[in-house]
Amino acid sequence: MTERMEIDALRALLAIVSHGGVTRAAQHLALSQSAVSHKIRRLEHALGCDLLARRTGGPLLTDAGLRLCDYARRICALHDEALSSLGKKPLAGAIRLGMTEDTATSDIARILGRFTRLYPDVQVRTRTSQSLNVQEWLKAGELDVAVMQIFKHDAQPDDLILFEDTVHWVKSPDFKLDVAAPIPFLSFDKQCFYRMWGFGDGRMQRLRLDNVLECPSAAGIQSAVRSGLGVALLNGMHVTTDMEVIDGVFPDPPTIAFVVRLHIKRRNPAAMALVQEIGREFGSAKPLKAVS
Repeated sequence: MTERMEIDALRALLAIVSHGGVTRAAQHLALSQSAVSHKIRRLEHALGCDLLARRTGGPLLTDAGLRLCDYARRICALHDEALSSLGKKPLAGAIRLGMTEDTATSDIARILGRFTRLYPDVQVRTRTSQSLNVQEWLKAGELDVAVMQIFKHDAQPDDLILFEDTVHWVKSPDFKLDVAAPIPFLSFDKQCFYRMWGFGDGRMQRLRLDNVLECPSAAGIQSAVRSGLGVALLNGMHVTTDMEVIDGVFPDPPTIAFVVRLHIKRRNPAAMALVQEIGREFGSAKPLKAVS
């Protein structure tokens, strides 16, 4: 077999999928749109099949393109792992990492696994809790790195923003919503910043929320919503097809962002390497400087 797939072309394909099109992928990769299109055409020529559907309003990828994406993610991950393992100075030390449940069950867990293989002499100790708890631990110096949810408008200049999501008011289709009576509300716990926003927003004055359930687990809140116990605020990744999104009744929640944040005085080489490894995976790493 003489055909070859270029790593840069595979990265371009993944960027197109991640950013929703060639134009945005080109902006993300700091390339011209024609350069990205050329990489994809060369990849299609090497494989002898179309990867982009190129139909307005239709799917972004062909079936072959979808299949290749699975390989491309693994190929790029192994490529980067080999490059990091052989091309970097060994690191040692310990990192105290705080995460929310959402991030602990996301791709971050896989990235941590790869990081520990790349840097076997770095010990990562992880704690999980609600975002506000993680933020407090970071402020108190109990953490070196935090991966958490925040409202987008609360992002700090040095935050590494991984991705954004929307928050929705949801209920079971069988739950009868009566805005004239106290509305049963399901929250994660007293440190739930969704709950604090919902109870603190001045536009909620005409509505009365009654917190009937506290559960620190997203799966628990989902189950309570499906059971018809009340309404809840859930981010998009946790809204399922058997839930009803409530529109036009409650104020629209702010956009949230999943971010990585370093303690201001703990930018040691090991912590920086972890943040850069996460940023490389999500395609938006920012240069970091160690605090002397």
